[in-house]
Amino acid sequence: MKNGLVLEGGAMRGLFSAGVIDVLMEHGITFDTLVGVSAGAAFGCNYKSRQIGRVIRYNTRFARDKRYCSTSSLIKTGNLFNAKFCYHTIPDELDVFDRKTFNENPIKFYVVCTDMYSGKAVYHLCERADGDTMEWIRASASMPLVSKPVKVGDSLYLDGGMADSIPIKFIIKSGCERNVAVLTQPRKFTKQKSSKLSLLKLSLRKYPNIYNTIKNRHLDYNLSREFLFEQEKAGRAFVILPDEPLPIGRIEHDPDVMRATYKLGRDAANKRLRELEEFLSGE
Repeated sequence: MKNGLVLEGGAMRGLFSAGVIDVLMEHGITFDTLVGVSAGAAFGCNYKSRQIGRVIRYNTRFARDKRYCSTSSLIKTGNLFNAKFCYHTIPDELDVFDRKTFNENPIKFYVVCTDMYSGKAVYHLCERADGDTMEWIRASASMPLVSKPVKVGDSLYLDGGMADSIPIKFIIKSGCERNVAVLTQPRKFTKQKSSKLSLLKLSLRKYPNIYNTIKNRHLDYNLSREFLFEQEKAGRAFVILPDEPLPIGRIEHDPDVMRATYKLGRDAANKRLRELEEFLSGE
């Protein structure tokens, strides 16, 4: 049986997921397929490159660096998270991304993006750590209103979480029968309609389909969680999530808050490690 791993997004809430995947790597837990959404893609690529600790290291190092995430970057480039610094300078020079290990690791790594024209989810298989892969990851994590659409190939893309925040159905269709999902919201969480719909409608006026997707996102998101929890009850999914709302916003500049969120992820994974190993082994 094939095992799959799904990593939800949530911007800096993804540091919870980073804590989880570091523990999994430390214990040699592997998967056949990994699907990352938004921050789940940007941080999850380090699972394929097997770089334990890299996510929390570079996030805390550059937490207050205006080149990384700042209003000045948004004004100058149209991206709150500076594209050149985040996806080129850091992985190429300042905290080098292990492209060789990424390329050699057999795990299938998919990122989820939302097509600007159709408004539908696109699931892209990233096989090599080249320029195109970095653009796909950047597109998956490019949040509306604070990011410019990312052009890859013949289309434009934004945050994958708008179209499929928890791609559990996709990973099942890909052939994985035992799936682990890492969520960044507690079990009782219910997503509400976005309070920024008027701004989004104006910003995305040239792309009505993606606006309609965002308008209904809360409904689709809640249905995805319901389906995942049904899979969990049936013994076909294993869910790791925080017990309470995480002490971090979508954007964060305090390294101590980042470390606290990361530690919550580590604690959650360690607490259920034996149970997880039994699930993956089919015992």
